[in-house]
This record gives sequence, C-alpha cells and structure tokens, in this order.
Amino acid sequence: MRYGRDLSFIYNNPTRIIFGEQTVREAGLEVESLGGSRALIVTDQGVVAAGLAEMVQKALGRRYAGTFAGCLQDSGLHIVNEGAVFAREVGADVLVSVGGGSTIDTTKGIAVLLKEGGQLQDYAGYQLLSRPQTPHLAIPTTAGTGSEVTYAAIIKDWENNTKILFCDNHLIPNVAIIDPLLTRDLPPLLTATTGMDALTHAMEAIHSTEREPLADAMALHAIMLILEYLPRCVEQGEDLQARGQQQLAATMAGIAFNNTQVALVHAMAHSVGALFHVPHGLANSILLPHVIVYNLDYCADSYALIARAMGLAVPGMSNEEAGTAVAEAVWALTKKMGVPQRLREAGVPQDGLEAAANRSLSDGSIIYNPKPATTVEEILEVYYNAW
Repeated sequence: MRYGRDLSFIYNNPTRIIFGEQTVREAGLEVESLGGSRALIVTDQGVVAAGLAEMVQKALGRRYAGTFAGCLQDSGLHIVNEGAVFAREVGADVLVSVGGGSTIDTTKGIAVLLKEGGQLQDYAGYQLLSRPQTPHLAIPTTAGTGSEVTYAAIIKDWENNTKILFCDNHLIPNVAIIDPLLTRDLPPLLTATTGMDALTHAMEAIHSTEREPLADAMALHAIMLILEYLPRCVEQGEDLQARGQQQLAATMAGIAFNNTQVALVHAMAHSVGALFHVPHGLANSILLPHVIVYNLDYCADSYALIARAMGLAVPGMSNEEAGTAVAEAVWALTKKMGVPQRLREAGVPQDGLEAAANRSLSDGSIIYNPKPATTVEEILEVYYNAW
C-alpha cells in the first residue's frame, strides 16, 4: 500500500465550501452566484419541525420558490420522482438541500431528472452524465456523510429492496454551506453514528486500493479531528466549536473518499441497510473494526499510518500490532459514545446474514478493498464476527 515510483492520480474538489456560524445567511447570495432565481428547498419533516428549513427560506428571500419535504432516512426512487415533479411545478432552477446524507442524495437525483428527464435508473453506475446538472447548494444538518462534496448518491429501490449507486462528477454539489448551528440540536446517538460514518470514510480512503497522498492528508486530519471532537459533540451538543470541527472532519473525509473510494465496510453496510433498515452510520460503526481485522494482512502499513494519527503508535510496534490497536480504539470510541456494538443489536437477524453477504458481492464499493473479498464465505465470516 505504500506509494510507488509509478504513482499517478487525479485529485478533484470542485465544491465551493463556506464554513462558519451563521453562514446559512449566505444562501441567497450563493443561489444568485449560481445564476438561479427560483430556489427549491429539498428537506425532510424533521428539519422542517426543527425550524432549520425556515432559516434557509428567510436567507433565500425573493429567490425562494418552495419546499419539498418528502425526504426519508432511506431515499427512494419514488421520492426523487416526486421531488422532480414538484420542482418542475414551481419552476425551480436551483436546488438547495437542507438535511443529512439521504436528503442531499435525493437532491442529486432530482437535479438529474430536472436536467435529463427520463428514469433515474437510467443513470445508475459510473460517469454516465455528459454535462453539468441542475445547480445544487448543499446545507448539511448532520456531520458524517460528506455528501455535500461527493460525486456519489445512494438511492433505494423500495420495490426490489436494493440500494442503487450513482457516481458521477456532475453530481457533486456546486456549493456547500457548513454552519455548526444547524447541527447543534442533533440527538446524541445520531451525532455519534453520523460521526462514525465520517470516521469510516476517512479510514477506508486510506486503506482503499486507490489511495493517494492528497486524499491521505485530508483523511488523516479528519481522523484526528473526529477523535478529539466527536465525543464532545455527543456529550455537549451545545458546544459549537466541537460541532464545527466535526463538520469540517466530515467534509474532509468526504473529499478524501470522493477521490479514493470506499471499500468493504460500505459494501456490507449498504447491504444490511437495504435488507434490514439499519441506519448507514450505525452499520458502518459496527462493521468498521471487523473489516480492519479482516484486512490486516494486506494493508497493515495503512493502519500503522492511521495509528500514528490516533496517537496509538509506540516504539517497536509492528504494523500488524498498530492495525489491531486501531480496531480496538474504534471499539473503545463507540462504546464510550453508547453506540450499539453488534449487528444483532441493530435488528439484523442471524439467518439474514447470508443474503446480506450475497448482496455485498455485487456492491461496487467492494472492488476497492485492499484484501480481495470474492466469495460469500469470506464476507459471511466478517458478518458473523460483527453479529
């Protein structure tokens, strides 16, 4: 996993990022800079109830065209379709997502349908779009997914109970407003699990077969910030400094994996999420240390790098020992924050693990795992360990 003399890569980070308390007030100006005059807010009922969508509406002023609040935890093709219909009805020329990763992903799908028409399924896969899509301003209200800076969207096909991956550089939001005030009231467990999603992004970016040094720098700094600030966010939700630093970590981790890809943790998390409705951050949190152990004999040097960033490395420690220390530190962190430790605690039945393992094999993320996982038996063993 070390960088060789033949290393070559492309590093991409096109999103304009605006960070700081009260920066949500800049939404109207940013919509104008995107050439928009009719901005549709895309969000969910929880964000509306918390008053966050109203904050954005006020910031948009005369540019506000309406609010579509139909997003759910597991975004669905039908939700994207409904949102696109509503967007056309109000004449939206810019989309403003206000919410977590599912809401931002839903908005990416709506942006495609507004520009291209047809069925969203037609654009599933990698780099199938040939032109920029409907302008998109992302305002995250969680600090984990990094979707505000990534080219990926995960949309569920509820009829077939599968999650569909859309990856295209034209899906990356044009602008992201990162305002700590919008995450202040996030409940402790949701704060913890979305934060663990960010930690998973950072660690998988470093052990991915596509890793590269600029993304490593983002990922390593994200890891350091998460270790320091995520527990503070869980324990003291009003701590806006901690909230802001965790948001930055999530965005950095998003930039990192957007350039290097995620791997087996995500393939397995997508599968149990689709089959058993396990929230994505929780699934990642439970699976991450088990996948680290699975990968140890293939990329221990990557985990040794992470161990140094986490302050775990000691003189004379082997790379394998460092990797084990990283896995144990992840367990300790989740226990400290009160996050469930086992898939069975998240509602996954033991007799459903084989179906999840089969589904993981066809998830696109799996090809970037440093240790090949090519059989159901290999993946099933990791699931059993996590169950």
